[in-house]
Amino acid sequence: MCSIGKACTEGTLWQPLTRLFLCVLCLCAMMAVSVALAEHPTLPGAPEIPSTVAVFRINACEAGAVPDGKTDCTEALQKALHRAEKMGGGIVELPAGVYRIEGHLIIPANVTLQGVFQTAPTTARWGQTTPAGTVLLAYEGRGSEEGEPFLRLAGNHATVAGIAVVYPEWSPKDVPPVPYPPCIASTNTENVSIQNCLLVNPYEGIRLIRAHRHLVRNVTGYPIKRGIYVDECYDIGRIENVHFWPFGVRYRPDDPYCQWINLNGVAFEFARTDWHYVINTFCFGYGIGYKFSQSAHGSANGNFLGIGADSCQRAVVVEQAQPPGLLITNGEFVGRWGSEDAVTLEVGPDVQGKVSLVNCSFWGPIDRCVVMQSPRAQLTLSTCHFCEWDTANQGSPAVEIKAGFATIQGCTFDRDAAQHIHVHSGVRSVIVTANQAPGGLRVNNEAGRKVQMGLNAEDTIQWTPEARLHYRLHIGQPGDSRYLLGWYGAEKSDRTFRWSTPKSQLILPIEPGRSYELLLTVSVPKALDGKEITVTVGDQVLTALKSGENKVQIPAQNSEKVVLRICSPGWIPAESIKQSSDRRVLGIQVFSLIMKGEGAGEKIFDANTGEWQTP
Repeated sequence: MCSIGKACTEGTLWQPLTRLFLCVLCLCAMMAVSVALAEHPTLPGAPEIPSTVAVFRINACEAGAVPDGKTDCTEALQKALHRAEKMGGGIVELPAGVYRIEGHLIIPANVTLQGVFQTAPTTARWGQTTPAGTVLLAYEGRGSEEGEPFLRLAGNHATVAGIAVVYPEWSPKDVPPVPYPPCIASTNTENVSIQNCLLVNPYEGIRLIRAHRHLVRNVTGYPIKRGIYVDECYDIGRIENVHFWPFGVRYRPDDPYCQWINLNGVAFEFARTDWHYVINTFCFGYGIGYKFSQSAHGSANGNFLGIGADSCQRAVVVEQAQPPGLLITNGEFVGRWGSEDAVTLEVGPDVQGKVSLVNCSFWGPIDRCVVMQSPRAQLTLSTCHFCEWDTANQGSPAVEIKAGFATIQGCTFDRDAAQHIHVHSGVRSVIVTANQAPGGLRVNNEAGRKVQMGLNAEDTIQWTPEARLHYRLHIGQPGDSRYLLGWYGAEKSDRTFRWSTPKSQLILPIEPGRSYELLLTVSVPKALDGKEITVTVGDQVLTALKSGENKVQIPAQNSEKVVLRICSPGWIPAESIKQSSDRRVLGIQVFSLIMKGEGAGEKIFDANTGEWQTP
């Protein structure tokens, strides 16, 4: 009981007129509360009153769509979408089933085309292109990239969600693939959204032009030529949890269809977009994973967190970037399977902005992890991890800086190699600090004082003048790679060895001004019988090689290193030996070498371990 009612019953308000007046006030207050509760049923104690507010939901099947995969549902669905638009916005619900669309659909402002998926769907198994759930079959536009997109987000807040799109007339036997217009597109809009969708095999997945503050979330599929393209987004677009992978295709790098995508396809492309957010995205099997291009309207800047590209010929290609830069964090980049010339990050010659990578990892069949070519751009590699590179054993570095400005700091290199970083003479400024590698970081510095280095891991082998005069190197044993450039990996028969390539080099410590005798133990395969195999220094041929021990006289040099090249024709075991599947281009087997300089003593230094040995 309220306080007024209590006062009345207890007789404290004894005057009759006053009692009547207060009772009327109490009744009015109670009526006002009842009205408020009716208007706001979420209030505690609200009565269950039937709502008079319309719910703007339209069931597509009740509106005439037939989910049998045979009946053309274009007209019925478009009418339902327009009806939702006239109501001021709403949701057109697509129950589970297969909807044949022979035309295209326009989704108006404030309207959602909603299927049953509440997460990003995928095909259930290899070769299955039509999943369960809400599936749209797309037919229009075959043979041309131009024309209306299959689904157009035509107004602000237009959304497509919870559906799978399949192109039934697509075939992996069509190489090059047959083009179609974009699967989903939006132009001149704000706040459009694509969520929880599967785009199985579109030629182009998503195209967003002047679609500001767009949201693309939980999208899967295997678009053929291009997955997502963004241009003229001037107010922070968002792309999250997108996974482009060979769904519905059994991937093989030598399959003509997969190979076409692996050399020509682009998973994500960003032209002019101002401070884009791209989070937790992945692609597999594309020519380029992430492409930063320049349109007539400019280039990109933004935040790219947790992005990955596997089996890509070029994982990341930067053709241009805005001055604020591309900030790439926690990236994982892998070269194209079966490739010998893949590059995982390529900064082109025209880039003017900053490209910054933090805590990224590189592995797989990679020739070079990073190539920097721009004289104006700034490249930063911080706490990155370089696992594998030089897959063709041509002596490629993990990081090649050809021009511009670069900072490489706090990175790790897994391989003990003759060079981890190659800095060309055309750079403007390069700083290399606090990096680690087995056996010490090795920088091929052609730029002199333009390169500043410090606090990097040093070679564990300490070379004294006495050691440089007389030492032995066992090829194929741990510690040999610091002296080798352009060799295949270590192998063993009765003893360890490595195969040379047509470009193999020996980089050997020497004392300046001393002549040397090199004792080189090799085996020349039958495939090279009668072929000339030589050792050269610069343009000078020192000797021809034969199987067994070879004595090579090396004239005095002015530096503390001499670079010897083993010049050998290449041969392929698979073409010379029955039952061999080895497609490598080999040279000769090299087992060991002994370097002895003029005036050397009898003690011999072990170049593999850094210890002195008795001769």
